Amino acid sequence: MTTAGAPGFPYRLVATDLDGTLLRGDGTVSARTREALSRVTAAGAAHLVVTGRAITWTKPVLQSLGYQGLAVCLQGGQLYDAGADRLLSSVTLDRQLAALALTRIEAETGPLALAVCRDGVDGEVLIGPGYRTLEGLRATWVDRPEDLFTAPLGKVYLQHPELGDDELTAVARKVAGDLVDVTMAGAHIVSLLPLGLNKATGLRLAARRLGLGGAEAIAFGDMPNDLPMFRWAGHAVAMADAHPEVRAAADEVTASNEEDGVAVVLERLLAAAGEPDPVG
Repeated sequence: MTTAGAPGFPYRLVATDLDGTLLRGDGTVSARTREALSRVTAAGAAHLVVTGRAITWTKPVLQSLGYQGLAVCLQGGQLYDAGADRLLSSVTLDRQLAALALTRIEAETGPLALAVCRDGVDGEVLIGPGYRTLEGLRATWVDRPEDLFTAPLGKVYLQHPELGDDELTAVARKVAGDLVDVTMAGAHIVSLLPLGLNKATGLRLAARRLGLGGAEAIAFGDMPNDLPMFRWAGHAVAMADAHPEVRAAADEVTASNEEDGVAVVLERLLAAAGEPDPVG
């Protein structure tokens, strides 16, 4: 797709997922990818992080990048100004609807392990009994499931001891999709969100603040929660090891996150636009 991009670069907005996309398996961003993003922003395009992570889990990554712009967090539910450390907008999950949705889902699947993210810039991630979380991410463990629901929430995480992620997502959507949105963002990361909320919702809001539209954007992702963002953007790029649904929906497939897939595409576009390589 041809777009009216920034001078020297064909897109005015570069939207990147974090886990499995911008981040390597060790949670870092490679020097090559950092350089490609720096060249893109120097060419006049904006870089927006768009992640399912809550702000609490996103901040360390943004700080490591020296990122000062807007970030779309919590699956589109939080718009965060990293430079000002300020929450610009937030959408919370109705706890009564969430409880009803969980009742319906557990009637089909049996008991679930749960975690939640509380609202706010410093909203805690609370982990209930039996829930497996990613190593190195800050969380607070609680002994009773009911303690998860004592304050406003951004989303609820679900895990099942036997069902796979795709199967759990399908069951949850079937029985509770009229109450909440259900998305799968990675291995063992199935979430309940406010109905109608997704990455495109938050990305559209962030882009509007920058005076940009979807046709001017290129988006990178790897999981089904990135599909709304793919549909919104002018050009969608899946990582090599992305979920099959994501690869099928993409305009192109790049290398994996471990092989600097984001940088591979950005470098190609920069070269085609005649932008000089600072090390070349």
